[in-house]
Amino acid sequence: MANALVSIQILPKTKNNDDIIPYVDRAIEVIAQSGVKYLVSPLETTMEGELSVLLGIIEQMNDAMIAMGSPSVISQVKIYFNPAGASMDKLTEKYRP
Repeated sequence: MANALVSIQILPKTKNNDDIIPYVDRAIEVIAQSGVKYLVSPLETTMEGELSVLLGIIEQMNDAMIAMGSPSVISQVKIYFNPAGASMDKLTEKYRP
């Protein structure tokens, strides 16, 4: 059972103020390839899983930004941790029609 939800907004610095969307697409691809449950929102992406695994994915996302040529990256991260279990569906069920 997942014990954490981690939301991330990744903001890579780009050369010559290039569009960051290809970088963000690559960051989301890293998440998708990891196999964890995730939800893309307009301003951040939320992942569900074991905290240590999710933090490792964030490291991979930052590494991918550097590999694409970004000289530096800001990652804004929010963490919800509950050893008894964490679920996006459970936390948001009362808001669904």
